[in-house]
Order: sequence, then C-alpha cells, then structure tokens
Amino acid sequence: MNYSEKISSLLKKGILISPEELEEQLSQEEPKANAKKSNLETTPRKEISETQNKIKIIFNYSKPSKKRLIEDFVSFFNNRFKSLEKIIRQRPELQNLISINKLKFKSEKENASIIGMISSKSETKNNHIILTLEDLTGCTTILISKNNKELHDVARDLVLDEVIGVSGTSGKNILFANSLVFPDIHLNRELKKSPEEKCAVFISDMHVGSKVFLEKEFEKFISWLNGETGSEEQKDLAEKTKYVFITGDLVEGVGVYPDQESDLSIIDIKEQYRTLTKYLKRINPDKRIIICPGNHDAGRLDEPQPAIYNDFAESLLELPNAIFVSNPAIVNIDSSEEFSGFDVLMYHGYSLIYYADNVPSIRAAGGQKRVDLIMKFLLQKRHLAPTHESNMYVADAEEDPMLINTIPDIFVTGHIHRATASQYRGVTLLNTSCWGDITEDQKKRGLEPQPARVIVLNLQTRKVKIVNFYNK
Repeated sequence: MNYSEKISSLLKKGILISPEELEEQLSQEEPKANAKKSNLETTPRKEISETQNKIKIIFNYSKPSKKRLIEDFVSFFNNRFKSLEKIIRQRPELQNLISINKLKFKSEKENASIIGMISSKSETKNNHIILTLEDLTGCTTILISKNNKELHDVARDLVLDEVIGVSGTSGKNILFANSLVFPDIHLNRELKKSPEEKCAVFISDMHVGSKVFLEKEFEKFISWLNGETGSEEQKDLAEKTKYVFITGDLVEGVGVYPDQESDLSIIDIKEQYRTLTKYLKRINPDKRIIICPGNHDAGRLDEPQPAIYNDFAESLLELPNAIFVSNPAIVNIDSSEEFSGFDVLMYHGYSLIYYADNVPSIRAAGGQKRVDLIMKFLLQKRHLAPTHESNMYVADAEEDPMLINTIPDIFVTGHIHRATASQYRGVTLLNTSCWGDITEDQKKRGLEPQPARVIVLNLQTRKVKIVNFYNK
C-alpha cells in the first residue's frame, strides 16, 4: 500500500494519524521525526478575550456535606414528588385527575387519573403487572393487564421510585390502568443551532495515573486540538473548537476498588492531578475547558459531587481557561445578545450501569452498549437516578439535585467508556470515550471500552463527528 492509499484507508476509519506515524507504519523504521520527543508547549498560544466563548453556570451544587436525618430523606422524596407531579399535571392525557385518597369515593368502572411514585412492582402468576403507587395522601394498587400488550411492554420498563401518571378505571381498592404518562420532555422541541460555526469537544475518563493510560494517544489528541496534526479538514475542525468538556474521572484515583494499587503507575493522587495539569496546560487557552468530577476523582462518592477539591488538585484549579463544576451540572455556552446559547447537562454517569442491567428493553438491546437508550430513558423520567439504589446520593431536604428541571440542549455523560451520539426530541445525547485500555476491574464489571475517541459537535449544524486517535 502506498502513501496516499494508506492515508485514504485511515481517514475512512476515522483514525487520525501523524505523518511520522504513517511513515513508520509504511517503512517499519523509526522515523527521524520521532527521534526527538515532541514538545507541545512550543505551539503558538492564542489568548482568550473577556467576551469570547461565553460560559454561564446554570446549576452547580456547592452545598457542604452534613449529617442527614430521617426528616431530610422524607423531605427529599416529597420535594422530588412535588416537582415531577407539577410537570405531569400539565399533560393533557390525564383526565379526571384526583389524589389517591379520593379513589375510594369512586364507583367501580369509573374513569380516574392519579399521579404517584412507584413504591413496589411485581408480576402475577398470570403475567399481569402490579404496582403500588403513592402520593402525599396515600397509596393504591395499579394493575396493568397482559392483554394490553403495548401498555404491558411499557410497564415492564418501569422502575422503583419514579413518578408517573396513570389513567384507568376504578375497582375495589385498585385502579385498572389504560395508559401511563411520564414527565417526558416535549415532543416538538426545536433543535437549536448557533448562528456562528463553532465546535465543542467532549471527552472523559482519562484515568491519569493508571498503568493503562493511553499517554501517546492523549498527546496526539492535544496536538490535534492545537492544530498541529491531522488532515486539513481535521485541522479546520480543531480551529473551530472553542469548548472542551471533560465529564469526570480525570484521574485513576486511589482506593477506588480493592487491590487498585497494582493497576497504578502513579500511586499519589495529588501527583496524578499534577500530571494531568501538565497535559491540559498544553491546550491553547483560546479554548475553554469545562470540568466536572467522576467517581474516581478526589471527593465524596455521593451525588451530586461538588467540583474537584482544591486540596488534592491545586495545580489543576490554577488553569486560567478552565471552569470547574459539580457532577451533575448545567452550563450555558456560546450565548450572545442575539442567541440564547446552549444548555449543556453534564453528568458523569454512575447510575447508567444500573439502568443498563435493570430495564428489560435496554438490557435486551445491548445494555451498556446502548448508552443512548439509557440517556433517553433518564430524560423521559426527568431524573438522573430515579431509583433509590441506582446511586449514592445526598438527601437534600430543600431540593433533589438529580432532577432534570432544565431541559438541556446537550446531555453528556461518561463512565461507560464508549463513544456514542444520538438525538432525542431536540436534545443531543453524547456518551464519551475513555483514555485507557481495558483493565481487570472493567472486565469484572462487563465494560467494553472504545478508547481514545473524541466527540466533536458542530454547534451550527448540530452534527457530530467522532475522531479516532486509537490505532492498535
């Protein structure tokens, strides 16, 4: 294969490769250009102005940790119910809406609608689905008949603690369901597009400090982002990139799972962050970096996680072009006097695996390989972790920070280590790749990473490209 044929073959696969690496593959000889280690610090650096690439923080959880009481958990779930009930009440499908305690006054076979939180779910020996639904006034039993196949299929995917609306006919201490209503996002949402052609890049799960960290590939990514490598089309893409989103697990961490020390190349978490900082400092400062933590980062595991702790990542927090937010968080980018910008919901994604394993339709479709279906599912529930056991959480008595109150334009997650992109009702759904080869821990958890893929979103067209830096 000659030089041009090799280039064409790699570009068709979406693989970005430097001329030096291409020469090495063709000749099987170490090129002189690689004899000297590249120094990305020599790249001319563009300064960022005060008005350029505007970012507003819409939601950032910063409340300090404190002891939680039983009353906090009660208020937490009550507030969640009230918020989702308010959304569902707006749905025109719910006719004759009443509170659960008033069902007992209904005659048999009379139409009624209620809104409640699912506290139990079971299946009878005849394959009917039985729910216990509760609101602030009481609880009742819901029956979804197997004879209504379409509704039965929907009901199979219901999870505990989600809030739904139910319309049906009343019986003695029971409601026979005819339809289910979710706090889903509106069907006809506009696909918002920027008046200017700019791009945003989405990555996560670098796991710096791991023995399997793909250092060469990550350096190649930074080199591309600075416009040093790639085809003319790829360089143009990098030039238009103004935002870099990093959605958690920046470092491998310490003590995250048993015997993790054997997987570490850097055993000190502060040194892991210092090493990461050296990489991110090489990115031209005209590109804004937005960072939220993940479960491997320094900080509490309970969600929402505050922005990365200064005590462990002091050097990282000194980056002049970086903004640090909680997990989850919502930021608005690219707004102007004429354009409202894009709301970006960032969530590392600890709960994703639970729903991959426990929602029948998602599990049957591929589970963790179909992160797009999990993200769509969470948008339909308007909650990032509706089930009590799907994540560790802060029982905030004043609000449920995992609610999706603001419908985003872009919803980005990580954690699964796969690069996927899709659309749902005007929302771009992105799950980001990782920067490490597979580990024993990932094998145990059934993860199948797609390393070193970078998602590039054109904000003017809302089209997505995935640039592949993995060439093994």
